[in-house]
Amino acid sequence: MAKKNNTKSIEETLWQSCDKLRGSVEPAEYKHVVLGLIFLKFTSDKFEIRKKELLAEGKKKYVEMKDFYTMKNVFFLDDVSRWGYIIKNAKQNDIALKIDTALNIIEKNNPALKGALPDNYFSRLGLDKTKLASLLDKINDIDTLKDNGQDVIGRVYEYFLSKFALKEGKGKGEFYTPKSIVNLLAELIEPHKGKIYDPACGSGGMFVQSIKFIESHHGNKKEISIYGQEYTNTTYKLAKMNLAIRGISANFGEKAADTFANDQHKDLKADFIMANPPFNQKDWRGVKELLDDPRWMGYEVPPKSNANYAWILNMVSKLSENGVAGFILANGALSGGGEEYKIRKKLIENNLVEAIVILPRNMFYTTDISVTLWILNKNKQQYLLKHPDTVRDYRDREEEILFMDLRQIGEPFEKKFIQFSNEHIQDIAKTYHDWQQKDKDYQDVAEYCYSATFQEVKAKDYSLVPSKYIEFINRDENIDFDKKMQDLQGEISDLLKQEEQSKEELLQVFKELGYEIKL
Repeated sequence: MAKKNNTKSIEETLWQSCDKLRGSVEPAEYKHVVLGLIFLKFTSDKFEIRKKELLAEGKKKYVEMKDFYTMKNVFFLDDVSRWGYIIKNAKQNDIALKIDTALNIIEKNNPALKGALPDNYFSRLGLDKTKLASLLDKINDIDTLKDNGQDVIGRVYEYFLSKFALKEGKGKGEFYTPKSIVNLLAELIEPHKGKIYDPACGSGGMFVQSIKFIESHHGNKKEISIYGQEYTNTTYKLAKMNLAIRGISANFGEKAADTFANDQHKDLKADFIMANPPFNQKDWRGVKELLDDPRWMGYEVPPKSNANYAWILNMVSKLSENGVAGFILANGALSGGGEEYKIRKKLIENNLVEAIVILPRNMFYTTDISVTLWILNKNKQQYLLKHPDTVRDYRDREEEILFMDLRQIGEPFEKKFIQFSNEHIQDIAKTYHDWQQKDKDYQDVAEYCYSATFQEVKAKDYSLVPSKYIEFINRDENIDFDKKMQDLQGEISDLLKQEEQSKEELLQVFKELGYEIKL
């Protein structure tokens, strides 16, 4: 009987095997062990499929020629880099060295992976041979090429990244952006063609979902160029690896680097920006102070105590003439004072702020707070979007900002978290796009959405807090509180009488038994 492939079971089993590495390896390290091995298995499976295709086509003499693999976007692997070789030697004492050698040769033979794979990583960790062999056996069970090879491996990556975020705790390790938030962001700003940039790209999840958006809307991913930057070296490598297994080319700069202190894309003008930068980052200026940085573009210098507006201005400076940015920030950025107030006021006056969307609590793995999705549009006045499915002629929204409150929307996810379903995402995106378009009948909806004019925002002293604009329905306004109180007092009185009656009945029982009890 054929073995049943249960992806969820595989993911959970892998996590349990990964957890067994504890003791010899820190949690912050063993995520790279597992993800590196999954990468090795995936690339090898792709190689073997391509090799079978060549044999079936009668091209036996070409099966060891690199060009016949790269032409199909498949990494060429030497014998010692193939998964079969690794599994065959899984019980050997030098298996860690063999894995390092395999990864090193793959990187040397494939320029797209330069700087992406671990360098003597497994040997340095001193992994327990038995536990590593057990993990290799579990990974060997994964059918990485099911559903055209992308979905299964992607889901394993996402599952592990989420688990690592939970395991490492708030403020540590990978800051994982839940997939449903990324999907919503993609549906709102529609990154269909041009340059996409993420200044704090982490493992590259924003880019992966952007490509999936393009494919689901019948677009061409070859018309997209990807640019990102990541501060942590291990995560920088993971991002390169994560995109490479999906056949996505990307420019992450020459190395991992601080976006503010060492901008890897100084001259970039992006058509779309998608980001989830660190919340409320302190002391972000470093020793350089960055007081005269060209990215501030005549705005106030963002306060040293909080990088939220530094991230905003960095993104604004990278937008092309008709560029759109969608990003996540902590709610405090909606109404801060001082330099933040001055920057926010100027952003609004310059007609850059298009939409502010409050998200539900408990959507993130590392924090339970409600956060905000911002959309900035460099050309709100006249924006003709040639979408892969249709052409939208956006009406003049130069003097308006759309506020949305999604805190009552969502469904349970892994018991204690909230996520948006596909239906939720489509409904939210429809509201946003209806608001944008000339031929749609957008309407404000109480406790959900409101289109505020510039004069209304100015009257609120340039606050972007949605609750100051979206109508709130007072469901208590028709309640007769005096009568309600009388009813409650009556209920309490009845309960007290019942308690007194029960007490008397209990005393009578004891008395009949010959006991005198006082309560």
